[in-house]
Amino acid sequence: MAQRSALINVMIKAAEKAAKSLKRDFGEVEHLQVSRKGPADFVSTADFNAQKILREELGKARPAFGFIMEETDGAADTSSKAERWIVDPLDGTTNFLHGLPHWAISIAAERDGEMIAGVIYDPIKDEMFWAEKGLGAYCNNKRMRVSARSDLIDCLVATGIPFAGVMDDDPRFIARLNALMPRVAGIRRWGAAALDMAYVAAGRFDGYWENSIAPYDVAAGVVMVKEAGGFVSPIEPKKSPVFDGDIVASNSAIHDTVLKLIRSA
Repeated sequence: MAQRSALINVMIKAAEKAAKSLKRDFGEVEHLQVSRKGPADFVSTADFNAQKILREELGKARPAFGFIMEETDGAADTSSKAERWIVDPLDGTTNFLHGLPHWAISIAAERDGEMIAGVIYDPIKDEMFWAEKGLGAYCNNKRMRVSARSDLIDCLVATGIPFAGVMDDDPRFIARLNALMPRVAGIRRWGAAALDMAYVAAGRFDGYWENSIAPYDVAAGVVMVKEAGGFVSPIEPKKSPVFDGDIVASNSAIHDTVLKLIRSA
């Protein structure tokens, strides 16, 4: 059995507790109170309930850590701390609200600008993806490795497709899609970036790219992909793949090719 550190145990415990709340709400999704943050950008009471649990559990276990969290909940701003949690209480809210069983909780631990641990939990499939710097990446207790596929024509690549309200943030998406589509076995858009990253680490997807993505959607996945032997890069050189919103993650064999195709489109 894989040995989990105290830090990973804290993160997993918090994710499991929040998952109980989310699973209850998922079963009663038609009764949830839902508000709109922007066009086609929703938040529900399920998001806030899960975030409250995660803030309490993580804050209790590591009171010195700050937080970057998706939802505005009135808590004091602690995001400038050197050690902090980067949390999405419900990645895939649109899936969740439509009754689609593909969503997750994402928690990353950051220290001095570096992602040192990540947990991504899919409660419906009961898959706990976790990784810690220098200690590897796992799904439940099985070691994960990125795929070994080296020919793009055999590769499955994930992405996120712009939607109402964010189309102007990603004007080059169609060009990048057109650059990759003829070269790969398939492109998938499943609507949960954290799980896209976890699936790259697990070798299910060979690569993933997205523009205008938030830190809490990919932070945990960054350490996961790296610990599984993959590469993570920003689309624009010298940017941050976590904090500047444009990211490419893949196995090592196709990374340079995919990055070149996307950057040149």
